[in-house]
Amino acid sequence: MELELLNTNSPQSSKKLSPVGKILIYTTGGLAVGVSIICIPFVSPALRKVCLPYVPATTEQLLGVTKALAGRSGRLLDVGSGDGRIVFTAARLGFKADGVELNPWLVYYSRIAALFTPQCRNTNFYRKDLWKFSLKPYNNIVIFGVEQMMQEFETKLVKEANSDTTVVACRFPLPNLVPVETIGHGVDTVWKYEIK
Repeated sequence: MELELLNTNSPQSSKKLSPVGKILIYTTGGLAVGVSIICIPFVSPALRKVCLPYVPATTEQLLGVTKALAGRSGRLLDVGSGDGRIVFTAARLGFKADGVELNPWLVYYSRIAALFTPQCRNTNFYRKDLWKFSLKPYNNIVIFGVEQMMQEFETKLVKEANSDTTVVACRFPLPNLVPVETIGHGVDTVWKYEIK
């Protein structure tokens, strides 16, 4: 009897996983890894010096940006372009519009969406760090930033932007420049600045 209990080859102690069980374990593990990989670009902004979360523009903000850009033309840059809706709106208004975004999934999404929107095929989306991206080619700049980055962005803007550049800030104003127009209220407020 003692020998039977110690025997690891007995039919009771050796239970094998069924093929269905293995498939379920591998599928669940694969899904967990896939979800983790997709979520990393959305979570990693919280690990940077300044957290820049993805928050899509509201309809009111898009209308505010459109109003702030009325009568303007040329090249437009959307800083932190997210899903590309500002870039697409600007392209429909006749701008040569580009977006710069750090999150690779949002850049890929925007590029694919542009392929299926005839008016937006001439847009570009760059996966780059804003602080290393030149603002010089653009005479219209839109930014959806967070409060902690606006001072540093304003410094970059003053150094790099050409005269006659219009800057549209959404959600948070630039700390030192005086807006020429304020559109909307609350979280949908849009501030328009002119760099002289």
